[in-house]
Amino acid sequence: MKICAGPSQSRKERRAKKKRNKRLEKEFAQDNEELNKEIKILVLGTGDSGKSTFVKQMQILYKEGFNESEKELYRNAIRENIKNHVKELLRIANRLGLTLQKTNLYISEEFMRLLKEKTTEEITEKIKNCVIKLWNDQALKTAFKKRAQFQLPDTANYFLNKTESIFRSDYDPNEVDILGCRIPTTGIKQITFTLNDNIWKIVDVGGQRSERRKWIHQFDDVHLFIYVCAISEYDQQLFEDDSVNRMLESLKLFKKTANNEHFKDKDCAILFNKMDLFTEKILEVDLRVCFMEYDGGKDLENATQFIKNKFLKSSKSKKREIYCHYTCATDTENVKFVFESIQSSVSQKLMEKSRKL
Repeated sequence: MKICAGPSQSRKERRAKKKRNKRLEKEFAQDNEELNKEIKILVLGTGDSGKSTFVKQMQILYKEGFNESEKELYRNAIRENIKNHVKELLRIANRLGLTLQKTNLYISEEFMRLLKEKTTEEITEKIKNCVIKLWNDQALKTAFKKRAQFQLPDTANYFLNKTESIFRSDYDPNEVDILGCRIPTTGIKQITFTLNDNIWKIVDVGGQRSERRKWIHQFDDVHLFIYVCAISEYDQQLFEDDSVNRMLESLKLFKKTANNEHFKDKDCAILFNKMDLFTEKILEVDLRVCFMEYDGGKDLENATQFIKNKFLKSSKSKKREIYCHYTCATDTENVKFVFESIQSSVSQKLMEKSRKL
């Protein structure tokens, strides 16, 4: 009996140990699953690159769009955008020596005076009438064509052409209007949604130079960062410093960000944004205005590949995966396709990591 008792007890211990290990493994797997349930993505880029437009698309695609209070915010912002567009166009026309029609000279003075008045329905109606007349002046149309030399958004003509409806009291901004509205990001903006059983946190931080010092506070626990580059802005200057080329600033910022010690092993998705504008512009404006070493001519494929290689060579990490996408951030279907690709890449990496643990 004593001879048999030892081995019998040993089998019980082994069974108990195996059971305990399975329980611990299950608990560990559950903890790991919970840890991976929240996915944080940081969206970075220079000012006016389109990164905030990309984040707005996340709200359209995964958060059921915009509520009434948000629409009210954009309604007011769009009207302010229009006023600023006309002010800038008048300044550009003056800089270029373009002369308004005689009747519009008085209207331009009236417009500037009305901007200083307290906003009322009557003042708003007068401003609307001034905008419509000034935008129909050939001098401002010519000034708009020269916008690359100045600080005027590419969406300015879209809104100016809709002035009549935008200034109506019952104006309800649609998704296209909201996507095209320009509100510089200040501070940190975050959107959270659930997708495929994961909680996704998309964090948008201001891209202008004065806002970048706030980025460091968002570096913790990032699974991937998205860097948005406005590929069409290779012949434009910074809003903050008109002596600096926008593309060169974006490349410099990407290099600094990608090689930051907090990000050195983080995967990255580069969105070469505003491809619709780039496709048209490259046929007219050679990339040599930005990169003197470029010799590919006014060719879309050559220019695109050259810029892509510039960014890829800026990253020193050997462990990082870099996913490149060509986007038009105002195109919801395009953004959906791109984000699904990014989401798939992140999920795949998380599963691989989970298997190794």
